Amino acid sequence: MLNRCISRHTKLPVNLRVASRFYSDGPLGGSGPGGPQDIFIKRERAKEDYYARQQEREQLAHVKEQLKEHKKKLENLENKINNLSK
Repeated sequence: MLNRCISRHTKLPVNLRVASRFYSDGPLGGSGPGGPQDIFIKRERAKEDYYARQQEREQLAHVKEQLKEHKKKLENLENKINNLSK
């Protein structure tokens, strides 16, 4: 009987320490609003937005270059039509 009482008392603090370890906020604080996870999410969102804007800029530059080429072709065709109609 004494053995059981001793084993209960020795096991109880160990379980409490483990439970308190799992329920603690950790060294950086909680993961609530303004916590480290929130900062990580904001940083990732900013990186994704930057990448998307960069891709849009590249696509816009490509489309503008194509537009210039098509305008030149259109101008050449108009000149040919004008020369043939004279």
